[in-house]
Amino acid sequence: MLFQDLRFAVRTLRKSPGFTLVAVVCLALGIGVNATIFSVVDGVLLRPGPYPDPDSLVVLNATNHPLGVTRAGLSYPDFRDWRDANRTLSGMAAFTQRSLTIADGRTDPERYDGATISWNLFSLLGTPPALGRDFGPEDDRPGAAPVVLLSDDVWRHRYNGDPSIVGRAILVNATPHTVIGVMPPRFMFPETQRLWVPIAPYQNESPRQSRFLGVFARLRPGVTMEQAGTDLTALASRLEATYPKENQSWSALVRPLRSWMVPPQVEVMMLAMMGAVTLVLMIACANVANLFLARASVRHREISIRSALGAGKWRIVRQLLTEAMVIGLISAPLGMLVAWVGIRLVDRGIPPDSVPYFIHWSLDARSLAYTVGISILTGIVFGIAPALQAARSNLQESLKEGGRGAAGSGRARLRSGLVVAEIGMSLVLLVGASLFVRSFLNVQDSSAGFDTSPLMTMRFYLPGSAYDSPEAKARRTEDIVRRVEGLPGVQAAFASNFIPFGSGGSGGTVQVEGRAVEEGQAPRITFIAASPHLRGTLDVALLRGRDLTDSEEFTRTPVALINETMAEQFWPQEDPVGRRFQFQGEGEPEWFTVVGVIGDFRHFQGDSDRPIFPSAYVPYSLDPALNTGLTIRVSGEPSRITSAVREQIRQADVALPVFSMQTMEKLRQLNFWQFRLFGWMFSVFGAIALLLASIGVYGVLSYSVSQRVQEVGVRVALGAERGDVLKLILGHGMKLAGLGIVLGMIGAAGATQFIESILFNVTPTDPVSFGGVALFLTFVALLASYVPARRAMAVDPIVALRNE
Repeated sequence: MLFQDLRFAVRTLRKSPGFTLVAVVCLALGIGVNATIFSVVDGVLLRPGPYPDPDSLVVLNATNHPLGVTRAGLSYPDFRDWRDANRTLSGMAAFTQRSLTIADGRTDPERYDGATISWNLFSLLGTPPALGRDFGPEDDRPGAAPVVLLSDDVWRHRYNGDPSIVGRAILVNATPHTVIGVMPPRFMFPETQRLWVPIAPYQNESPRQSRFLGVFARLRPGVTMEQAGTDLTALASRLEATYPKENQSWSALVRPLRSWMVPPQVEVMMLAMMGAVTLVLMIACANVANLFLARASVRHREISIRSALGAGKWRIVRQLLTEAMVIGLISAPLGMLVAWVGIRLVDRGIPPDSVPYFIHWSLDARSLAYTVGISILTGIVFGIAPALQAARSNLQESLKEGGRGAAGSGRARLRSGLVVAEIGMSLVLLVGASLFVRSFLNVQDSSAGFDTSPLMTMRFYLPGSAYDSPEAKARRTEDIVRRVEGLPGVQAAFASNFIPFGSGGSGGTVQVEGRAVEEGQAPRITFIAASPHLRGTLDVALLRGRDLTDSEEFTRTPVALINETMAEQFWPQEDPVGRRFQFQGEGEPEWFTVVGVIGDFRHFQGDSDRPIFPSAYVPYSLDPALNTGLTIRVSGEPSRITSAVREQIRQADVALPVFSMQTMEKLRQLNFWQFRLFGWMFSVFGAIALLLASIGVYGVLSYSVSQRVQEVGVRVALGAERGDVLKLILGHGMKLAGLGIVLGMIGAAGATQFIESILFNVTPTDPVSFGGVALFLTFVALLASYVPARRAMAVDPIVALRNE
């Protein structure tokens, strides 16, 4: 009987190619966007972690509630104390990201994102090398012979997958390191790193106040996170008593690995996306259900005859449900094609190396199973109501010649209800799309504090013992800046330990001269060491005082420019020029004299939605960096001077690797790619929903007109004007639209509260978004209603009455 039902369903659908095509396309759009987002959500939220027994892995953080610090890293001394004294963890390992340069004489030096790690980190994670050996305790101690682990990517692309690389010495940061192993393919812990070296040689002398290490741990069998938290909190209290100056108010936080892998904002966004595509699918189902209801009205005599010949109600319901499920299954391959395109568009919207290695998505077996499942489910969802309606038809009325109109009142109410639901759900989606697009525009238009268009950025690294001394670093950097500023088309340039909208710089607590603060309550600032001409290169306004001079750079004079935010917070209602401050730390730190105040500008990638931080800019020679950023103001297209700058750096020192060459504008845009991607995706979902809702309104009114031809003919014959007919049909359409818009506004007001944390400078109840979308939907509904209304106006009363 099932085969019989399937064969009859296919024959019936083949006889109505227009109906079948519209139904399949509507469902394919809904299924396709669902499969796309499911693949992404599956890769981000649903798949288990990339490590064995991920539930026993935890992340450790330091907290300081008086300072408002909730998730700081650990210092290396604290890490060693926690590791050696805890009673609830079977293992504990630390890491920190660090750029590493390979120079092996084969090709130019190349800079990679790397990390310093504890010797036991990869064994703690349960991920051994694919080739060679892992680090051992003897590698992770001061004075040990330097060793390095390569990623599979570096091994294959730089060394052509040569297994003999294991045991060979290569220069890493100008120091010979022995390659001891190669990690498995795709492994790039913690996120996109490709080289790893032991941590102890880099961090052994790190002070206890320097809290920036990431720390993973594995719970002992039977130990809960709460027990581990209690144990480490008590341990932190003992360290506070032992080191009151360095560890005052610092405590411990234990959290699951999942919270590190998927931050709360990302989880909210994934759930919002899944909710959005579910609405799209529901709208598609409502549309196809309306098509089936209209088709059932045409087939009511067929169904009545089958009933008269002995077919029971459930036999008819089963046949109609089979037809609906066939439509759903036919839509699945087309939906997978839509998903294939969607996945590639999502990938293109994400900058390279912006997603951690452990997050990836594709149209795999899980996505295919999900697509087939929702195809069957949608067939049932949109088929059940029309099938039940058809099965409840009055047999005697349906067999009468004039019974067509009598059997349709219940179906008409159901069709109208589905259209109202479509409009309401479309409004929710369009409001969400409007909020995300406005967030993207707000981020895009947020002021950087300077014009990014004429600026070019890059980094160079100073490797080897020749640059061990601060003086050597400063001299080489000054030479490079002088060479670059002499190039044609270069207006100004500066070197620094950071790049605006990139990374770098440092920070810490400061003591303002003449002001006492409670222990642990000292204010924090960002600390930037930059060569002269920073202000001129960025074209930032000088508000008070003067700029830094070349002589102060050469003589390492402790002077500073500060930004407007620091001036207002530290010296409100006072002139800060001539005031002094010093960094808190070990020894006797120098007092810096403020010589000028400059306008605020944003420093780092990802801080467009955060307040400007107090910042000080001091001569580069006071804190020269091995990894130095170079920012260049160019007349004309910034990227055109890339080759010339690279050549000047090579002439200064051929061993210096040059990397991360990007225009400042591109760096700025990387600041808000997430807003652009999510705004684009929500806009696509909203556009599909709007299209489907418009089709729904048009379809219902068109069918209504076809069912009311006799009524319209009688009205016209009795003297009704064409305008009255137009108002009648338009009024029906606008009633449906108005009710849908009201319900949608209520639904959107509740749904948008869920995404408040991921909006930028726009409220979840933004009146512009709500009002604009409501007006737009009203206009679309009016347009969709007008075409059937014009058809009703063209009804010939003589023809209509003759048919009656």
